[in-house]
Amino acid sequence: MPVTSTKRSTEHVAKYADMLSAMGTEPRLRIMRLLLSAHPDGLVIGDIQAELDIPNSTLSHHLEKLKNEELVSVRRESTFLRYRANTEALQELLQFLHAECCTRKNKALKPQNIIQLCKSERGRYEQYRY
Repeated sequence: MPVTSTKRSTEHVAKYADMLSAMGTEPRLRIMRLLLSAHPDGLVIGDIQAELDIPNSTLSHHLEKLKNEELVSVRRESTFLRYRANTEALQELLQFLHAECCTRKNKALKPQNIIQLCKSERGRYEQYRY
């Protein structure tokens, strides 16, 4: 493998590790799930706070961490900040993981099992949400 390709691969691994680390706390993962459920419109901070019952100062800290890793984007609307999940970044992260788990000869995971799990999780989540 050429040196530039190896360096680029190392940079990608570091980037994805940082993204996973940013989502690696329970409040941030809850924030990501909520923003994904509100996609593409996103939510303003007050709505996020009300839904997740996270104090504003703590919520701002978590949102800043997610924003720094490009997992969420923010846009000012008058006096409000609207946050959206960065689905392109998440898709890139999932493609990186998929390439390692599902496309090599060993096929550690079967894509159809992941899809089936996601469907059953979504059903359970929606059952409790309403």
